[in-house]
Amino acid sequence: MNIKLNDMTVTELRRLRGKVDAELKRRDDVARKEVLKQVKKIAADHGVSLSDVLAEAKPARAARKTTTRKSATKGKRVPVKYRNPADSSQGWTGRGRKPRWVEEWLAGGKSLDDLLVSQ
Repeated sequence: MNIKLNDMTVTELRRLRGKVDAELKRRDDVARKEVLKQVKKIAADHGVSLSDVLAEAKPARAARKTTTRKSATKGKRVPVKYRNPADSSQGWTGRGRKPRWVEEWLAGGKSLDDLLVSQ
């Protein structure tokens, strides 16, 4: 089939897209029904019902969803660990990228321990 899309009007293209979408849906439905028929046959060959197989599969899927954990510190403020001696309003928690003033401090041959905030 050789279709020249450039020669088609917008209406014709939309009609074609509708036909393509309908055909894709039909083929997906046919494939899904064929797979279901095969799974039912396999289950029957092993002496179990499809509902028994699916009942076993559902708890495994639910267990996977509950295993995701959120970070304990996500959304919480982290205290400042380092403070700029030249400007006390500038602090750094020690996480993420080093601020420019920390980079300059270290480039000057000074230690990061000198910037630690005493608690």
